Amino acid sequence: MTPAVEDYLKTIFLLSTRGEAVTTGLLAKELKVSSPSVSAMVKRLADGDLVHRGRTLTLTREGERAALRVVRRHRLLEAFLVKVLDMPWDEVHEEAEQLEHALSDRLEARIDAALGHPTHDPHGDPIPSPAGSHDESWGQPLTSAPQDCRFRIERVSDRQSDALRYLGDRGLRPGVVIDVGEQEPYGGPRWVSIDGERVALAPLLSGLVHGRVVR
Repeated sequence: MTPAVEDYLKTIFLLSTRGEAVTTGLLAKELKVSSPSVSAMVKRLADGDLVHRGRTLTLTREGERAALRVVRRHRLLEAFLVKVLDMPWDEVHEEAEQLEHALSDRLEARIDAALGHPTHDPHGDPIPSPAGSHDESWGQPLTSAPQDCRFRIERVSDRQSDALRYLGDRGLRPGVVIDVGEQEPYGGPRWVSIDGERVALAPLLSGLVHGRVVR
């Protein structure tokens, strides 16, 4: 299970759980590699009974188990870097990408215990259990929340560090309850209030925030 194999399995898992149809072209874009390289790796994964090849790519049961192991290490590392080393939440993703491949089972267990067995990382992403049980479902996006509701943030996508830094600086983090205001027309911003302070969020930013409407 090389780092490259782990990266492919994790990427297929994350893309599919976001509702995206995983193709070789999408993988090439996400992993920033050439299409021939993706085709060669996908054949290798299929031969190893880790991926089903069809119109789209899906993980086998063994492929999903391997992907969840990588996701677990990645999110535990993000939690460790934020809680113990006090790194900004918009910087930990890239560090965890490097460290996840070198983390031993023993060190993983020690980090888990030291953190008090966390269930979510700093961005609200659920951490798979050691047994492999997991629910990766996303909540409602802020873009579809009705006006004049209260909205509890549960997850904030970490795919864009600059956007994550902007949202964090304005207090939009998991666990925070915001008041949802009006949506400006013609692709304008969504207005929200945090502790009485109004904040305008462009569609790109509000699309990164997920949660649920609360009373």
